[in-house]
Amino acid sequence: MEDSPRDNLIVLVLSGSFALLVGLDLITDYQSGSSGAHLLLEGMLLATSGTFFVLAVKRLTVAKKEIASLQGDMEKLHQEKEQWKNETHQLLAGLSVKIEEQFGKWKLTKAETEVGFLLLKGFSLQEIADVRTTKIKTVQQQSQSIYQKTRLASRSELAAFFLEDLLPPKEAN
Repeated sequence: MEDSPRDNLIVLVLSGSFALLVGLDLITDYQSGSSGAHLLLEGMLLATSGTFFVLAVKRLTVAKKEIASLQGDMEKLHQEKEQWKNETHQLLAGLSVKIEEQFGKWKLTKAETEVGFLLLKGFSLQEIADVRTTKIKTVQQQSQSIYQKTRLASRSELAAFFLEDLLPPKEAN
């Protein structure tokens, strides 16, 4: 179970209040001449509650530092993601144009081209039918037509046709 900031603050306030009250009681008991054993017992209680309070403060301080560090990491990742998107946008747009050109060389119809792009994006046949507001049987026929015209056997071969050169070559063992 994770600690919430509210729970941590409650524990901190309660432990601090307890230590303060025990300390005040110890002073009052000392001034009224309580026995040494009683004062020793309350002194141990004060030390224990004070230690608990100090540990809680340290834990809260460490947690705040970790949160700040994680927020910094998240911001850095967000900036890196945006930078990557900006740098690759032009490349991806060019790839899209090249894919469409290849679809043209294969003489795919406009509908087959749309289905081909959706296949490459990883949509299921049912999702493609939903997006294009057609029946799944139509999408199945269009995908079979794509595979026949391209002489490729499957969606993975279609994807590999375009992506194979983007991946680093396998190293020889």
